[in-house]
Amino acid sequence: MTIPTLALTRRTALALAGAGALARPARAQGRFPERPIRMICPWPPGGSTDVQMRSMFEIAARHLGQPVVIDNRPGVSGTLGAQAVKDARPDGYTLTQMPITVFRLPHMMSRPNFDPLNDFTYIIHTTGYLFGVVVRSDRPWRTWQDFIAHARANPGKVTYGTPGVGSSLHITMERIGQALGIDWVHVPFRGGAENQQATLAGTIDATADSTGWAPLVEAGQLRLLVVWSAERSKRFPEVPTLREVGIDIVSESPYGFAGPKGMDPGVVRVLHDAFKEALFDPAHLQVLERLGMTPSYLNSADYAALAERTYREEGEMVRRLGLRLN
Repeated sequence: MTIPTLALTRRTALALAGAGALARPARAQGRFPERPIRMICPWPPGGSTDVQMRSMFEIAARHLGQPVVIDNRPGVSGTLGAQAVKDARPDGYTLTQMPITVFRLPHMMSRPNFDPLNDFTYIIHTTGYLFGVVVRSDRPWRTWQDFIAHARANPGKVTYGTPGVGSSLHITMERIGQALGIDWVHVPFRGGAENQQATLAGTIDATADSTGWAPLVEAGQLRLLVVWSAERSKRFPEVPTLREVGIDIVSESPYGFAGPKGMDPGVVRVLHDAFKEALFDPAHLQVLERLGMTPSYLNSADYAALAERTYREEGEMVRRLGLRLN
């Protein structure tokens, strides 16, 4: 029996259409996202991470066609997001920011809560922080050198706050203390807002944190003594870097975003593409500039490679400094 040409043409077209649908990523098939995406920010509302994420994911939501809802879960030096995502369904609807503490704290624990190399799907690497040390503006320390001289003259009495034990801010302050022979006291907080309020109240002497302190510096309530970037901040050009005051340290703590292990590559591609568009959107770039942050984009494969390298390097540092949590 001869199949009519029209029927053959229709069958061929349908077959090709089906093959094309299989080849297209999940978004083109209308399967992802079908509902809002939960993005965990493992820091309190109002801090620089929270501000950056809300800007970026508001833009990303327009590309995805679904809201990206920020879920703040501060605590444990920024690792609660990783803990939550590790046990989530790998469907792309539960994601988290991945601070560098995710790669550090497991080396400091006898029984880690997650494995950075095997528990996550790395989606995109985005940016890093501008860190600095601030004091209350009515304190007598006009410069970083003044503050260091005071700390040397008062061993074990000068206090500084950070967002948590094992954070990059804590580690860097201890490295500075070792390099300068200073014995100061670390006071951990859950995030920048609590940290800054303690400094303003006089409960602690200084805050080491990212640029959540910037409005208070500009308002004259806090004084910025030093920044930890490779170059001076455009927003605070009069403030020296650590290198300029004789300490050869640059600390920017870059980060990205990830989901549970086993995510569908098509879903990862949809998320990556939307997040990349948002990262380089002019409106988001303006927010980054205001926060003193710069884009440091890596795609999913390169970010996974960086995660492996960072985990190894952080382990070496933890062992060298003898850092332990339990």
